[in-house]
Amino acid sequence: MKDARQTAYAARFNRVLDYIEAHLDEALDVESLSQVAHFSKFHFHRQFTQYIGISLGRYILLLRLRQASYRLAFDRRSRVIDIALAAGFENPESFARAFRNTFGVSPSAFRRGPDWEAWHLRYQFRAPERNIKVHVEIIHADTVLIAVKEHRGPVERLNDSVAKFIEWRKATGLSPKDSARTFGIAFDNPDTTEPALFRFDIAGEIKDSVPGNEWGVIGKTLPGGRCARVRHLGSHARMGDSIYPLYRDWLPSSGEELRDFPLYFHYLNLLPDTPEADLVTDIYLPLK
Repeated sequence: MKDARQTAYAARFNRVLDYIEAHLDEALDVESLSQVAHFSKFHFHRQFTQYIGISLGRYILLLRLRQASYRLAFDRRSRVIDIALAAGFENPESFARAFRNTFGVSPSAFRRGPDWEAWHLRYQFRAPERNIKVHVEIIHADTVLIAVKEHRGPVERLNDSVAKFIEWRKATGLSPKDSARTFGIAFDNPDTTEPALFRFDIAGEIKDSVPGNEWGVIGKTLPGGRCARVRHLGSHARMGDSIYPLYRDWLPSSGEELRDFPLYFHYLNLLPDTPEADLVTDIYLPLK
């Protein structure tokens, strides 16, 4: 009975978290959000802080700034004022003030040289697992020729490698974003791997070999074969909500054995063109 009550309580908060992610460009206040979860507005703020570990206002601010940060770093065509308004700020002045107070630099300085390690320190709040029920399909994946930027080192620096891969993609056109699939290959779990030993490949589909280049992008092959596939909806920061049930719940009862190749992702759409709440990612777990 206690577990059922806790599950129901978590589900109500999950509705709030989903709602916030999907409406960052709108006014979000205690009264409207408490109604989403059917909590008393007089107690909701305290309940939220105890559940997440930071205040409601701080949580919303950090999500808005996270969305803006990705666009500053990876969408150089957009003006700062447009990024500020799209992230739910009333004007560029309030956005710049909040950005500097949070990260210690102006939005323009961050755009010129993002310090992702320092940036990640602001996102160390508690993020309870959503406990979603995953739908698993057994499929046969194709073998894919890919261009790869290997990331080796702390996960907090992964976006530096992503930026180099994007630069290579734009400069060469050998793996165009709009007409080629984009993948991520997770050799290690960042939650359990020593930061210096963490490995992740950022990859894009190609048709031919990769010439030598200044970005360190190389050619590899993504092997085909049987896979368990799960579709993850929403932020990449919450990918664990779909990965852990796959390993913890589905795999032990499936009778399946894992193939000697790491878990990988197929990103069906990408930041910053797509808001975090609308991201769609297929997760592949290779099977024998």
